[in-house]
Amino acid sequence: MAAVSLRLGDLVWGKLGRYPPWPGKIVNPPKDLKKPRGKKCFFVKFFGTEDHAWIKVEQLKPYHPHKEEMIKFNKGKRFQQAVDAVEEFLRKTKGRDQASSHNSNEEKNRHNSSEERGKQSAGEEKRKASLPEGKLKKGTGEGKKRVSSVSSERGSKSPLKRAQDQSPRKRGRPPKDEKDLTIPESSTVKRVMTGTVAGFKWPPSVSEPVKDSDPHFHHFLLSQTEKETGSTSIQAADSTAVNGSITPTDKKIGFLGLGLMGSGIVSNLLKMGHTVTVWNRTAEKCDLFIQEGARLGRTPAEVVSTCDITFACVSDPKAAKDLVLGPSGVLQGIRPGKCYVDMSTVDADTVTELAQVIVSRGGRFLEAPVSGNQQLSNDGMLVILAAGDRGLYEDCSSCFQAMGKTSFFLGEVGNAAKMMLIVNMVQGSFMATIAEGLTLAQVTGQSQQTLLDILNQGQLASIFLDQKCQNILQGNFKPDFYLKYIQKDLRLAIALGDSVNHPTPMAAAANEVYKRAKALDQSDNDMSAVYRAYIH
Repeated sequence: MAAVSLRLGDLVWGKLGRYPPWPGKIVNPPKDLKKPRGKKCFFVKFFGTEDHAWIKVEQLKPYHPHKEEMIKFNKGKRFQQAVDAVEEFLRKTKGRDQASSHNSNEEKNRHNSSEERGKQSAGEEKRKASLPEGKLKKGTGEGKKRVSSVSSERGSKSPLKRAQDQSPRKRGRPPKDEKDLTIPESSTVKRVMTGTVAGFKWPPSVSEPVKDSDPHFHHFLLSQTEKETGSTSIQAADSTAVNGSITPTDKKIGFLGLGLMGSGIVSNLLKMGHTVTVWNRTAEKCDLFIQEGARLGRTPAEVVSTCDITFACVSDPKAAKDLVLGPSGVLQGIRPGKCYVDMSTVDADTVTELAQVIVSRGGRFLEAPVSGNQQLSNDGMLVILAAGDRGLYEDCSSCFQAMGKTSFFLGEVGNAAKMMLIVNMVQGSFMATIAEGLTLAQVTGQSQQTLLDILNQGQLASIFLDQKCQNILQGNFKPDFYLKYIQKDLRLAIALGDSVNHPTPMAAAANEVYKRAKALDQSDNDMSAVYRAYIH
């Protein structure tokens, strides 16, 4: 976007990285939030969300001149809600301005009437001075009568009405709590900052959960307010916010496995301009991605041999081993310099074995399991945990930025597998506890919805909690994270604890509940279907 002349209070379209332009308003940042160094940028509060970010001036366009253009190319429901919020804000602003103008005119008319009465009074006095004494008394009586009439007119108004007439708001000034005292009048819409933006609560209360927050912008502020610590992580959000876009690697990318997670990952790689060759055990799943520009590989070995970096994301340790060691598998395509990145959630022993056989053929290996679900995969908001070849990790930077919001490098092979199992152990145990709480509420005569409302107002409030509880309350268990896979991860996490003689009683208890849910034929439902283990 070309640079434009903007100022505080302007309504704008803000373009951030790979995301579509979004309507927002230039506002003052919080006092403790420092402005990024480098190019000129503005702090933008986005409509329809509770999100905000520093945006470079060349990534901004004024709202009104480009409104039709933006609406034409963006049709999403959330985008439309954001545009509706802008229009509602403009309607309210216009209404206040009209009311202020009307009241200003009334004040002016009253002022003119007062001046006219003053002139009439002066004329009357002059006339009185020229009259004989008898006529003067009569005229004075008439004058008193006229003044009395005016006083009666004023007295007919209630004290409240008089107070309203005399209030600052009647003179076109909003009350103090509606002002943005540090923001000058906007060049886009006059007095655009005289009221609170529709739907905005900035800054939000710490205890108030942000609802319907758009993840496309939320993490940018988080990444930019962090201090540089020399961490071994690549933060895609921070990189995107600074650079304004993702430059795809010129390396050829392969991807094996188009399940719930893999499909979203590949889609985002293609959107960001990567050259991708795909393979899936069920070939029909490749068709959609071929239409989006991907190339088709006939076997894992062919994909690896024709690509520079090949990613894989499959269900469990057995599938991961079969993919590498099986007929026409990954290993047959490995030769010196070829890179293999396994994104499956498996145990450390499995990933170590795969690393050894890949490296023995001259290949480079990185494990990179992902934390998230189908929705986060589709949104490009996964968290990537990587370990192994550090150089390969760096080479995957643009890919990780396309598929996730943050990636961590954890050192030697096996560390990412262990960390991923611990993360999923916590998540699986929490899900089982949520289900247990909801069923206990039900059998004791308490409202499950009220329980959710209470939790959402407390320290446990999270998107995960709300979504999974909604699944249960609505009886909707469409998979976002398969129940069978979270049970697999719990089993592997328990084994990890056993290997170092560390107790995992909470995970073990949760695992038993998931095993019962699987026995009730819930394996291919979402993990929230563990609820059914408590009601059968």
